[in-house]
Amino acid sequence: MDGHLKSKIIAQYDENKRQHAGLRYTVPSPDTYPYQWFWDSCFHAIALSYFDIERAKEELCLLLRGQFKNGMIPHIIYWHRVKSSPFPDIQWGKRHTSSITQPPLLAAAVWRIYEADGDKDFVKQILPHIHAFHRYLFSARDPKKMNLVGLINPDESGEDNSPRYDQILHLKDPRHQFVDNFRARLELVDDWKRSRYVVKKQIELNHWVYDVPYNAILAESLRLTTLLAEAVNEHRIANYSRTKSVNVRNAMRSKLLHHNLFQPVAGPKLRHIHTRTWALFAPLYAGVASKDEAKYLVENYLRNKREFSLPFGIPTVSISEQSFDPSGDWKGDWWVGTNWRGPVWMATNWLIMQGLLRYGYTKDAQRIYKTSLRLANQSGLREYYDPLTGKGHGAKGFSWAGLLFDMEALSIYIDNN
Repeated sequence: MDGHLKSKIIAQYDENKRQHAGLRYTVPSPDTYPYQWFWDSCFHAIALSYFDIERAKEELCLLLRGQFKNGMIPHIIYWHRVKSSPFPDIQWGKRHTSSITQPPLLAAAVWRIYEADGDKDFVKQILPHIHAFHRYLFSARDPKKMNLVGLINPDESGEDNSPRYDQILHLKDPRHQFVDNFRARLELVDDWKRSRYVVKKQIELNHWVYDVPYNAILAESLRLTTLLAEAVNEHRIANYSRTKSVNVRNAMRSKLLHHNLFQPVAGPKLRHIHTRTWALFAPLYAGVASKDEAKYLVENYLRNKREFSLPFGIPTVSISEQSFDPSGDWKGDWWVGTNWRGPVWMATNWLIMQGLLRYGYTKDAQRIYKTSLRLANQSGLREYYDPLTGKGHGAKGFSWAGLLFDMEALSIYIDNN
């Protein structure tokens, strides 16, 4: 990554910087997303660890100010309401936060910070919060005791309008309007409020999903928590995390693996969702797939031009799916976009790259890094990109480009080994 792009990303992080209670945090985009998001803050902390380690720590410390008493970390925290923001005013039923969560990337962010400066005091400070969140997930989101975590709303995956959830939202047209998808997800928010946030009232409904990326990220989060806990002699947390990490991996193999592919299951009958999205590659991130399964996935999907091998990187939806729509155009109304229905995102590239390295596919990993650089240099720091043309779409000044710092470090590691 050249110095110009690095400076551009750092400058964007300065522009996106906000402050609350004496702590600094980063909004994903100054205009479009003016609040603090859970997994975004984890991405921000990872990026900041390369050029402002103290700010990286503050990002996570402030995030955890919003953690619920039961351990859940909400996916949005409204430290300061922005009246002029185009982001919709959603009535979650909670004060100052949303009522749902997002993928558990907190341990990954803390591990990156610990790798950077070896601050054990910081690890000791954050570790109980990570552990509390994990315990919440298994106590509240695993009611069948399967060692898999269920989602009550597609937004909890971080991929709000992914076609993986069309079926459970009763959206039959694969090219439906964004507003229809958004309305269906808002109905789930209202349903969650009516249930008074009691999970037992939700688990038998068809929109309860055991998703692949979320559980893969959880398995890896538990593994990294084990390492963090061992580093500061928290043996009880280490033992719990190690056991649960193995359990989640085994459960993914027994419940989600179907014809060599890991696919989500939904509803009380655990029916597989067969829509091909980038989620097929998520098990590689956590090392859940066997070597043969990884080989099958890479050769038949990652490198296949009729599936995911496109000129500008890995699309979030296979080109063979009817729902594939890479343009991302907003057509005048900002809240209309294809988002997770085909475009390339930096975060999914980052996750897939790590998974490929885990299985020794270094050339494929390098290709993802190089196409990610090409996108940022060609189209700027955008929310997502067209995998066919490289054109940027969605929010401008988007912070996820900061993950290029970590992708660069992974690339250097490849070159040195």
